[in-house]
Amino acid sequence: MKKIYFLLLSLFAFQQFYAQNDNIENKGLIAKEMKSFAHKMSAGNTNPNTLNYDLQYQRLDVTIDPSVRSIAGSVTSHFKPNQSMSSIYFDLDSQMSVFQVQYHGNTLAFQQIMGTKELKINFQSALAANVLDSLTITYSGVPPTGNNSFFNGTQGATAVLSTLNEPYGAQDWFPTKQSLNDKIERVDIKVTTPSQYNVASNGKLMSETILPGSQKRTFWRTQYPTAAYLIALSITDFVKLNDTIGNPPFPFVNYVFPSTAANSTSMSNIEWTKTIMNTFETYFGPYPFRNEKYGHMEFQAGGGMEHQTMTSMGSWGRGLIAHELAHQWFGDKVTCGAWNDIWLNEGFATFGEHLANEKLLMSNSEFLNYLLIQKNYITGSPEGSVYVADSDLVNTGAIFNGRLSYSKGAYVLRILKWILGDTTFYQALQQYHSRPALAYNYVKTQDFNASLLQSTGQDFTGFFNDWIYGEGYPEYDIRWKQTGNTLTFRASQTQSDPSVSFFEMPLPIKVNGTGGQVAYFALNNTVNNQYFVESVTFPVASVEFNYEYQILERNSTVAMDNTLSASEVGKETFALYPNPAKNELYLKGINKPEDFTIYFTDGKLVKKGTFQPERPINISELVPGMYVFKIKDKNIKFIKK
Repeated sequence: MKKIYFLLLSLFAFQQFYAQNDNIENKGLIAKEMKSFAHKMSAGNTNPNTLNYDLQYQRLDVTIDPSVRSIAGSVTSHFKPNQSMSSIYFDLDSQMSVFQVQYHGNTLAFQQIMGTKELKINFQSALAANVLDSLTITYSGVPPTGNNSFFNGTQGATAVLSTLNEPYGAQDWFPTKQSLNDKIERVDIKVTTPSQYNVASNGKLMSETILPGSQKRTFWRTQYPTAAYLIALSITDFVKLNDTIGNPPFPFVNYVFPSTAANSTSMSNIEWTKTIMNTFETYFGPYPFRNEKYGHMEFQAGGGMEHQTMTSMGSWGRGLIAHELAHQWFGDKVTCGAWNDIWLNEGFATFGEHLANEKLLMSNSEFLNYLLIQKNYITGSPEGSVYVADSDLVNTGAIFNGRLSYSKGAYVLRILKWILGDTTFYQALQQYHSRPALAYNYVKTQDFNASLLQSTGQDFTGFFNDWIYGEGYPEYDIRWKQTGNTLTFRASQTQSDPSVSFFEMPLPIKVNGTGGQVAYFALNNTVNNQYFVESVTFPVASVEFNYEYQILERNSTVAMDNTLSASEVGKETFALYPNPAKNELYLKGINKPEDFTIYFTDGKLVKKGTFQPERPINISELVPGMYVFKIKDKNIKFIKK
């Protein structure tokens, strides 16, 4: 008994320690991603004034002294109009002062619009569609302080200045295009600083040149498509660590504070990045920016930020390192095409933490305890959707929601892994970010759903409606009875939120025999109070449900029930089938005529009628998609093929 007590005490202590430390690190992680959100949240996902051209290249040539919070220089932009246009807009905060706009050797008229924080440039004559063109904007100023996108301080008595653009901070310090629909194909970043400083940024280091007057120009170039919010730099007296990573190897470049370079724990964790890189390349596929580099640049914002090819780091925990590295595939290579879909960034990166914990950082028992903590955290509230509704885009807490966008988003992927199996699941993830239409582009939830269908042949529309767009989680009551070699189950489900009528789910069941035997089952639960019959060759001592926390649920119970009968299998009180359906639907469990209605999932009525027992319901006129069938007190989702 004493041994068991200490085991339980140790497990509890681990859980409390892990929960506290994980909570602290994740709070910092989420906080830095919220920093610049409120400042321009009213802009939504796109600026309609910038939709008429494709921004293909930007060259920043700026001067920055990290001890002085200001910037001056020029930005040259190459763009291709997608229609004839007589003016062009860039996102630029009104605290930046534009001095000149040059176009083919001429000076153009421009206007800085205070209310919308835009720069409008007027051409002397309309530009033709689909013809590559360019202009140069000369500007300077002190970036606004409201969202900490351009911030400085000191480390070891030395000045340090860094940027953090997510989601709308790029406009605070250079003119660009921030809408989530147009990645910049190539970016050159040239920064002139006092010569004692080193500049870290995206892509490859092309040159460092000492200039007259104790100045230095540092030139970085990235030739991968990049979202404006993923462009970044950090400046101080960095210690530069050049190494290789991956197999075959590519550059591993770290710019760290001198105090970090002298810290053995931090350096050990930076070295550990090589190990997690190998793991992620095994499961996620080749690192997406191999032709340039991966690395870290230290900053003082706390947490981390997945700046493309060079993550900004405020601390050096291995979970944080894993999270930010996973973003290079999910968030950088494929980037959420609307902030509503931010789970495609943050949920996937948090799943990277799952993978690191499972494969490298934890024992099996520790990993199961980690999953239990995550499950309890997610189900600690009965409502809330992973997808961020348009009405919530003004709420930073709804977008950067640790419980939903991060943890539940990651757990949805764990559920998909349970449904598909490890091999199919990871293959589907690799194919998702590699598809020609999606790779190095913006993506939305429907793109991931379509990719899953293409990879697996399974339509997960209903699953996404429940777990991404719907709210809450299920609670189960599992009853079982053994008769000889027959094991009968009945699965009953209640939902925490009315937005989901039923969570269709294969249920993970573990059966333990009296002699130590074990059997595993996945019960394909599609309706409530559903019966199942399985065969076992040994006396059953106990049944465990969700034994490795494969799915999300809360307060579920498992009990032996001698009143169950195998004859009840297939006699569920109500069922709508087939699902998906092509032209006809059938009902089971209603034995007299009843009025029914069919709605789109957005609530729009599309069909009314009266159900006649033993006759199919004709749905041939419905367009393919997801619908809700309502009859009496039943609300059942179905797919029209």
